[in-house]
Amino acid sequence: MSSLNKAMIIGRLGQDPDVRYTQSNTAVANLSVATSERYKDNMGEWKENTEWHRVVAWGRLAEICQEYLKKGSQVYIEGPIQTRKWEDKEGQTRYTTEIKALTMTMLDSKGDSSGGGNVPSKPDSTQPVSSSVDLNEDFDDIDDDLPF
Repeated sequence: MSSLNKAMIIGRLGQDPDVRYTQSNTAVANLSVATSERYKDNMGEWKENTEWHRVVAWGRLAEICQEYLKKGSQVYIEGPIQTRKWEDKEGQTRYTTEIKALTMTMLDSKGDSSGGGNVPSKPDSTQPVSSSVDLNEDFDDIDDDLPF
């Protein structure tokens, strides 16, 4: 039987994209995306549960994230869930689970200031942007601090 590994989330960035470059000069963007769910508790009061998702984008998609996204931007992200393993500076084995963004769609309208600051004019924000780079590059030179 076949398997499927695909995450689809709509949420808001908790901070500006953190973009770095690998030794081979490939852009890598780390995003922290919040999704929220509202529900009524047993007393009939509204509650909200927020989940934070680690997202990584590569190549041109990473550069687009850096150029157009900021804290508070609403995005649709699609891609597989992956777990990476690496050794930190102290030699400890570390793991992280993240969504590898293959498609990103900006959902804010032009001039939407929900995240604060100035929003640059951008192309049609409802058009999905995809990435096609070698995703098997070395991850060791990417810092992994959690933004929350």
